[in-house]
Amino acid sequence: MSIIDWLTVLAVVICLVISAFFSASETALTASSRAAMLRLEKLGNRDAGIVNRLLATRERLLGAILFGNNFSNIAASALATGLLLAHFGQAGEIYATFIMTFMIFIFAEVLPKTAAFNAPDRMALVVAQPVERTVRWFSPFLRVVEKMVQYMLRGLGMPIGKIHSILSPDEELRGAVDLMHRAGTVAKQDRDMMGGLLDLRELAVYDVMVHRTKMVMLHADEPPNELIDAVLAAGVTRLPLWRETPDNVIGVLNAKEVWRALHAAEGDIEKIDIEALAKPPWFVPDTTPVAEQLKAFRHRKTPFALVVDEYGELEGLVTLEDIVEEIVGDITDEHDIAVPGVRPLPDGSVNVDGGVPVRDLNRAMDWNIPDDEATTIAGVVIHEARSIPEPGQSFTFYGFRFQVLRKSRNRITALRVAPLTRRVTAKAS
Repeated sequence: MSIIDWLTVLAVVICLVISAFFSASETALTASSRAAMLRLEKLGNRDAGIVNRLLATRERLLGAILFGNNFSNIAASALATGLLLAHFGQAGEIYATFIMTFMIFIFAEVLPKTAAFNAPDRMALVVAQPVERTVRWFSPFLRVVEKMVQYMLRGLGMPIGKIHSILSPDEELRGAVDLMHRAGTVAKQDRDMMGGLLDLRELAVYDVMVHRTKMVMLHADEPPNELIDAVLAAGVTRLPLWRETPDNVIGVLNAKEVWRALHAAEGDIEKIDIEALAKPPWFVPDTTPVAEQLKAFRHRKTPFALVVDEYGELEGLVTLEDIVEEIVGDITDEHDIAVPGVRPLPDGSVNVDGGVPVRDLNRAMDWNIPDDEATTIAGVVIHEARSIPEPGQSFTFYGFRFQVLRKSRNRITALRVAPLTRRVTAKAS
């Protein structure tokens, strides 16, 4: 082979290297994390800022990369074809076709793209400056091409300049967090906290309140010593005070105020006016969004409100802790059960009280039982069964088997829930 031939081989190798660079750049820049790049730019990383600017003009970036990639591949193929024709005659065309297809496929496409896909963020930072210079050099030509492409796509009825996602930004964020959890980079607790934070906009006070059947309330006409004993036995800080009927709440008693008054009276209960210690009750509609209720708690500087329905009837109560628990999970102390009403069994099933919220069960067991139609697990069964089941009946839906264990009047008080080995959508009893 002459010197010219060796120079031709060298030119082919250079073209393949350039093609490999553009292939790796395309994969790295498009697969890089926008969140990571934005964060790095805020931390002062210059290359991350370049990546963000390049991604802001995706059409021009794509045009520059494809131009460089295709030009290199065509040039390498043309040079190789000429070289092989000179040595093998017409058969050189066939040799060139097979050889260059193999070389381009392996060394200019699969290898660099695989390497870039395994470390897209790092690779994007490495190629940012060379790609930016390439875009700048070919900018006049790329603008003309960009206008031509936009004109043709508009003629086909395709909108230009907007990224259309099938999911909302919140759902995309959930998907990203779930993906990182599966990859092992985000712990389950952190994933649940992020999901709880995103759920605040979708939840109403009714979804997180303590139902009136579980509330501890005090009768204002009871003797003071019985009221003091009830406050001591309640295990909560704030207790609604009612007169005539439980719906007629006249105030909210703070246990700390009672202890201060008891101390000031030197233990003489008869000197304490319980009703005078009570604060005016704060009523909120059950349809109030949880995010708005959180703001209201901060504004009023009180962590306790009574929940009423559209007719003004008492439905329950909501506290700041109830809302915070939607984000961070159950907040327990030495007197609490880790997951109240949820008792896992060795076979993987769970005995659960009917009043346990579906969200709490999902979070405790890492399940995904839908809670769109009902707040509690008993409500889910009643909604799906379209009736009030009897003890012993079983139902299968959402990939779980629900067995009714106990019922009190029209309320399901205990169930056994077991995940199925395969997802079953049909319902049976």
